[in-house]
Amino acid sequence: MNGNRWKLMRQTMSPLFTSSKLKSMYYIIDKSATDLVEHLKANRELLKGNAFDTLSSFCSAAIGGAVFGVSTGSIFDSPFLDMARKSTQATLRSNLKVAVGNLSNQLFRLLDVKLFKDFEDFFIGAIKNIIRVREQEKTNRHDFADICVALKSAGNIVDKDTGLELKPTDELLAAQAFFFFIAGVEPTAQALYATLIELGKHPEHLEKVHQEIDEIFKTHNSHIDYDAVMGMKHLDMVVSEAIRLHPPIGLITRKCVKDTVLPVGNIKIEKGTRIMTSILGIHHDEKYYPEPMKFIPERFAPENRSKITDISYMPFGKGNRVCVGTRYALLQAKAGLVHLLRHFTVRTVIEDGGPKYVPQPVQLRLYNIDVEFIPRSIAT
Repeated sequence: MNGNRWKLMRQTMSPLFTSSKLKSMYYIIDKSATDLVEHLKANRELLKGNAFDTLSSFCSAAIGGAVFGVSTGSIFDSPFLDMARKSTQATLRSNLKVAVGNLSNQLFRLLDVKLFKDFEDFFIGAIKNIIRVREQEKTNRHDFADICVALKSAGNIVDKDTGLELKPTDELLAAQAFFFFIAGVEPTAQALYATLIELGKHPEHLEKVHQEIDEIFKTHNSHIDYDAVMGMKHLDMVVSEAIRLHPPIGLITRKCVKDTVLPVGNIKIEKGTRIMTSILGIHHDEKYYPEPMKFIPERFAPENRSKITDISYMPFGKGNRVCVGTRYALLQAKAGLVHLLRHFTVRTVIEDGGPKYVPQPVQLRLYNIDVEFIPRSIAT
């Protein structure tokens, strides 16, 4: 989507990720995180490696809970988990399709390229079924399905400024639901993975996070909520620094919509020109971050936050098209870390050749490095 159509849809979806909505939704996220711990305890072979796959499964299942609702049982038994894994798996075919899309929208349309055609029937059918059930139940679970029911009940979505109208069809809403899967699994898993890798390499910060988590569980009688998780200062520092050092997204692309001149360098940009910005390059620029390759969470201490400029920190993008689910992604990552590190400590395993990045169309993923989970005695 682009133009006013995109703007109208964005405005319609944004309320799902306000602080108040996330507070109401936190019970889903918390269940996802506790299910992850039980899943690891029940499948001890997962403790010794392939941590990224485990975290990706958690993120897939957690977003499935937030989008499609959680009732009983483990999120790892969800029928959406296997489908989400398959739809987000990078293959030569999918990479080529993304490359064509990045190269030319016109060519993409001319060739009638469909990125997720194999999964359309499943997700559209699932959304239709869930909406019908929710309409009959008349319950409020504070998830995406609630938004769908409310939109369909309210009639067409109207842009008061332009008069543009969108009909909230099952297909349109299913597309948004599937978008949350695609946009939410890999980046959130990478944020979790990067944080655990760096904590495993820096035991002094791991110990501080363990202490902070144990104290939060103690003061809240083991029942933590949204405010408790978001109020954890050292956890926020290590997550922020980890995704600075290893941003989930390597670059962002924007298309110029009118002839213009960049204010820096007096560079002329013609309408239709694509501009790519390297997030990894900016995050590793000494101009913004002294000793950029070092893990220094203190950069994001409350007293230092004001030194971090908008242009120098963009782990989830920047501008009007910044990731709509940034708050949700960070909350999910932090909740996952809180429950994981409540029950486990971690050890980072660096393989021969050292850590490198797997080439991906958009995202950055580390390889030649892994994380082991080691059960810990819980402080009381």
